[in-house]
Amino acid sequence: MAFVEFEKVSKIYHTGTVEIPALRDATFQVEKGEICVIVGASGAGKTTLLNILGGMDTLTGGTVKLDGRDISRYDRRQLTEYRRRDVGFVFQFYNLIQNLTALENVEIAAQLCPHPLDAAEVLREVGLGERMKNFPAQLSGGEQQRVAIARALAKNPKLLLCDEPTGALDYVTGKNILKLLQDTCRRTGMTVVIITHNSALTAMADRVISIKSGTIQSVRKNEHVTPVEEIEW
Repeated sequence: MAFVEFEKVSKIYHTGTVEIPALRDATFQVEKGEICVIVGASGAGKTTLLNILGGMDTLTGGTVKLDGRDISRYDRRQLTEYRRRDVGFVFQFYNLIQNLTALENVEIAAQLCPHPLDAAEVLREVGLGERMKNFPAQLSGGEQQRVAIARALAKNPKLLLCDEPTGALDYVTGKNILKLLQDTCRRTGMTVVIITHNSALTAMADRVISIKSGTIQSVRKNEHVTPVEEIEW
């Protein structure tokens, strides 16, 4: 049984009397411990797919299972609990609380879940051992993104979802962040899903899903995963 299972998932948004299909019959699987990169142009349906998988949006039709549990049938309270316990989120913009230190930003997330990791230890692992007492405004963009990743990892989630995690970063910093994600996945066995419009990033993935106009175009296993430091774009 796959860790993530999407089966004929559709999502239709309604604007007045107009129906806007965001996903059509999306079917794919992701195995436990894989890095999965979902690639597609803006408006292809990547974020809708990620939001459904993360329990932030509901689907119109189909089934979504995580670790054997049918999350597509969850009510609002169950989805809140699912987001809190099982999923870590990393967004393009860091969403840090400005009047809390890096350590406090990570600690506040760790308090929400049953088996958190030590916040200070996770910050050390992402290379911020010396910056724990700094506020977000005192950190570079790359450092703030590392805090955001540490915040997600400290929850000890089953699934780490990343929405264009390097979109607001320069090239070198972006590569460092992707290397951190790849190394973390390998070290911990966590399942990581990254959505991006940058097709070069598919080289770092165990599984590549291509999406266009709300439809899954292809799902392929990458037989030769490339370390992030060897990828150029």
